[in-house]
Amino acid sequence: FPLKQTLKTPDLTQLSQTKSHLKVKFDPTFSKNPDRNPTMTYNALKAVSLTHVRYQRGDQLGHFLAWVSLVPVFISLGGFVSHFIFRRELQSMFFALGLVISQFINEFIKKSVQQARPETCALLEMCDSHGWPSSHSQYMFFFAVYFTLLTCKGIGGIWNVRTKWAALFLPWSLAVLTMYSRVYLGYHTVAQVLAGASLGILLGGLWFWVVNSMLFCYFPLIEESPFGRFFYVKDTSHISDVLKFEYDNARAARNTMAARKAMASKSS
Repeated sequence: FPLKQTLKTPDLTQLSQTKSHLKVKFDPTFSKNPDRNPTMTYNALKAVSLTHVRYQRGDQLGHFLAWVSLVPVFISLGGFVSHFIFRRELQSMFFALGLVISQFINEFIKKSVQQARPETCALLEMCDSHGWPSSHSQYMFFFAVYFTLLTCKGIGGIWNVRTKWAALFLPWSLAVLTMYSRVYLGYHTVAQVLAGASLGILLGGLWFWVVNSMLFCYFPLIEESPFGRFFYVKDTSHISDVLKFEYDNARAARNTMAARKAMASKSS
């Protein structure tokens, strides 16, 4: 008679726990002695969570807010890095430096307070990190405050009266959406995102005052330094309309070059 095998349904809870803590380590002497089995050790695995955002499958709002939650990454990599490559503006460099400093302050506070994330952190695999204050909220509200102060003071001169209010609406709407996304997706509590927003507003205003009241006088020295000359670092905050200034100078340079070519062709 054929033998009947009893299939046992695996315990999914135990399987998921084993998977999250599994790390295979082979014995270095295994290749020399093939009769031995590789040794297994169980250690916690940690992922790089820079762009790792989870949401419920089928939740369209959660999908949208997951992308909103990545706005700080887009600003840092797509905004400031590309701006440095193509513009080399001192105001933007100190803007980015302030964001970096504020992130270090945020991490210091998190490690000091050590407030846990909400219970949903187990599903998100984020329980090994602290939640107060929210670094996403802090980053975005720092960005919104600093950008608003730059725009209102007319530093850089890229916004006219008509576009100024639109420019002010965008960073604040993104900041509020990012704060909401962290609560909706289960990464933070309301208190944690409000604490992050408050910290961002405080640090953003303080850093703007430091840069434009204490460090601004050193901008010409940085421009004339070997670093500034090598990387073509500049400060255009004293120009009322940067776009028009660059447009006029680009046209003037092109017309001058065309006139020189015309004179050279006539003389030849």
